[in-house]
Amino acid sequence: MSRSWSPRPRRRYVPPTPRSPWRKLLDYGLTVILLGLLILLAARLDRFETRKAEGSAIVNDGDSLTLGTERIRMRGIDAPEYQQTCRKDGADYACGKMARQALVRLISGNPVTCSGWQRDRYGRLLGDCKAGGKDLNRAQVEAGWAIAYGDFEAEQAIARTGKAGIWAGTFDQPQDWRESHHEGLAERRHGTLASFGDALREIFRLR
Repeated sequence: MSRSWSPRPRRRYVPPTPRSPWRKLLDYGLTVILLGLLILLAARLDRFETRKAEGSAIVNDGDSLTLGTERIRMRGIDAPEYQQTCRKDGADYACGKMARQALVRLISGNPVTCSGWQRDRYGRLLGDCKAGGKDLNRAQVEAGWAIAYGDFEAEQAIARTGKAGIWAGTFDQPQDWRESHHEGLAERRHGTLASFGDALREIFRLR
């Protein structure tokens, strides 16, 4: 029995093209930058530490309160300002004061716990707050006494459909009311994009 055999041509080894001096310099530079960013991030991780405040609350308005020396702005919601009025059945009413009263009722004298790591333009802690087993941020939106401000969109949709709280009539968005009444600096929303931007600012903040 005979066997035919045909030799396969061997592949020639082609050595890789040597990197140019500029490519080497670029690679080294990118490595140094990446290591520097990692070192910077490690050195500033304490800036993202969750802060917690608890105790008896002083309710300032429908979305802010004070716990001891810590001023809290409730994250992800925006309630009518204390002096703001809304309109229902053809008449103005003090919706800002009613939003504050709604938060007082939710707390019902219970100790309040708020936690978060971000701060707003006024140095207030952006907090997720609870009292008596209730999520206060969520409950204010569900009751219609605050609007979604980066979170709780589903809860707002239900409150709006049910004409709860301020949704029973007409009102200016709290942000628009503040701007028209020159109530300080414009406030960013508190959602995911805002959190990402705040994280970058904290990493590169010099102090």
